[in-house]
Amino acid sequence: MSRINVLPKNIAELIAAGEVVERPASVVKELVENSIDAGATTITVEIKNGGITYIRITDNGHGIFHEDVPKAFLSHATSKLTTADDLNEIFTLGFRGEALASVAAVSKVEILTKSPDESFGTSYSVAGGEELYYEQAGCPDGTTIVVRDIFFNTPARMKFLKRDVSEANAVADIVDKLAISHPEISFRFIRDGKQQLLTPGDSKLISAIYAVYGKEFSENLIETNYELDGIKVQGFVSKPINSRQSRSMQFFFLNGRYIKSRACTSSLENAYKNSIMIGKFPGCVLNITVPLYSVDVNVHPTKTEVRFSDERKVFSAVYYAVKTALDSIDSPAKLDVSPVAQKAALTGSQLHMVEKAPETKVSAESFKNPSFWSVQSSTEFKSQNIAQPKRENPFIKSEEEPDLIGNISEIRPKNDSSEVKTHSSDAETLLKESVHTSVVFEEKEDIPIKLIGEAFKTYIICEQNNKLYLIDKHAAHERIIFNKLKKQHSKEHSQILLSAVTVTFNKKDYGTVIENLDVFMQCGFLVEDFGQGMVVIRECPMLIDPADAEDVLVEIATNLSQHKIDTTADKIDMILHTSACKAAIKAGNKNSPAELEKLAKDVLSDENVRYCPHGRPVFIELTKYELEKQFGRIQ
Repeated sequence: MSRINVLPKNIAELIAAGEVVERPASVVKELVENSIDAGATTITVEIKNGGITYIRITDNGHGIFHEDVPKAFLSHATSKLTTADDLNEIFTLGFRGEALASVAAVSKVEILTKSPDESFGTSYSVAGGEELYYEQAGCPDGTTIVVRDIFFNTPARMKFLKRDVSEANAVADIVDKLAISHPEISFRFIRDGKQQLLTPGDSKLISAIYAVYGKEFSENLIETNYELDGIKVQGFVSKPINSRQSRSMQFFFLNGRYIKSRACTSSLENAYKNSIMIGKFPGCVLNITVPLYSVDVNVHPTKTEVRFSDERKVFSAVYYAVKTALDSIDSPAKLDVSPVAQKAALTGSQLHMVEKAPETKVSAESFKNPSFWSVQSSTEFKSQNIAQPKRENPFIKSEEEPDLIGNISEIRPKNDSSEVKTHSSDAETLLKESVHTSVVFEEKEDIPIKLIGEAFKTYIICEQNNKLYLIDKHAAHERIIFNKLKKQHSKEHSQILLSAVTVTFNKKDYGTVIENLDVFMQCGFLVEDFGQGMVVIRECPMLIDPADAEDVLVEIATNLSQHKIDTTADKIDMILHTSACKAAIKAGNKNSPAELEKLAKDVLSDENVRYCPHGRPVFIELTKYELEKQFGRIQ
């Protein structure tokens, strides 16, 4: 009895469709690539409900001849290949002849198309692979395809689709990449009746980048135009100072096709070595042009992975193209002291702790009006200041207003009525440190502890009660901050930023942020949609350095995008994890003995500080007995 069956046509088509059509974004990618191959100069993409119920692609390309329309929907029907040798030099985005057949197998498709060489157009409809009608029609040159109800005949696959907003963001991300890979084409993207994108189609790459990713990203790019061994690299790379927390803004295009390449990513980041901080990543939009015979694009169904005949040449070309661009702006950096001064005023020391003060200094309790100097949340600040009338002249001090100069200069020590002669700068320094001590660390009962030192600028070594401790200072500080954020995470413990921070994202991360604005609010971030892939940060948690607000948000967005998290509680934990990690002192940082001792005391006096938020141990304990046994002092 035979065990091998020849699958019916309808089942075979569904299997083939599964390789090409994973979600609405897959449909848009395949159909827009067909429009590009058809020589279109204007392409409009419109979707509704994330593209699940409605997708419309309109172009002004050369259209399809009337007699060829039904054949275009057959599997392996293509106008781009005729012989096996053509596979060696593929210059079009599509070539397999699977796109229309796969889309038609799992959806309802209508096409209206006309070639400039014909006096009439064609109207054709197919659903689930079955032809519904085929007739002549009046229409302009070009092609319009409408796709409805994806997976209407395969409900089992429908359940794997995400929410409408997630599917729509995936479509937007595809359109963005296609738009910047072909700046000579004017792209228009309409989402649920609203225009989201319009590129000029002026053949200028920077114009397309500006339209897609906005002013902030495009203005911080360096142009590169380089050729090595027949490989051309053109495009833009980000300035070192504008590096990011993830690789989400790295875009590589090979002969006009978006690709993912470890070789290209590695060569890009190697060019930035010693120019950006470790853990930061450059952004780029690079078009790589290679001879057609030197690359195989027929490796993966999505055609985003390619194989080079000589990967080293491509690596070198990208590396030197980027390096040349960076060298063109290699000049001494100018120091802007304003953000440094602002950061110092807001954070005090890196661990937010006070060094041991000499006897000539005094504590914050001895200020004449200590309540004035207490740290306030944004909610408290607004409630106390919203009703106060504006003074006509801000330089004239009101009688009710505290005398700032008096509070600094007239400092008296505790239990002593005599004046202390202290320079205002010393008082200000003490003030800044004491304010932030109250923010991050609560005063605890004094614990006998002996600080021995620090190993590798990472591990605190201390002794207590006949035990030796090795404390990971980053993990410990991260856990302490996380516990405080967990306890305080709310808008009432946020701070208003002196200057709102604008952050640019790719469409995937942008969509993630917009979907979770309420969750960010619960965690102390006030984030607002600014449109076109940008958001504005107006408030952040008080334990976060305002200068780090952008980096924190970018890293949170990346983490939320990469990990499937459904519950609000899990999202909040991830946001707090990331915030604590960014705010904590880093391994390798230099800290004073007083800071290290204070951190060690906080760790050893709090039973809730045993593991970092990622599950790594905070410290290792070694008793005197265990140590002496190792050295053979006892048996």
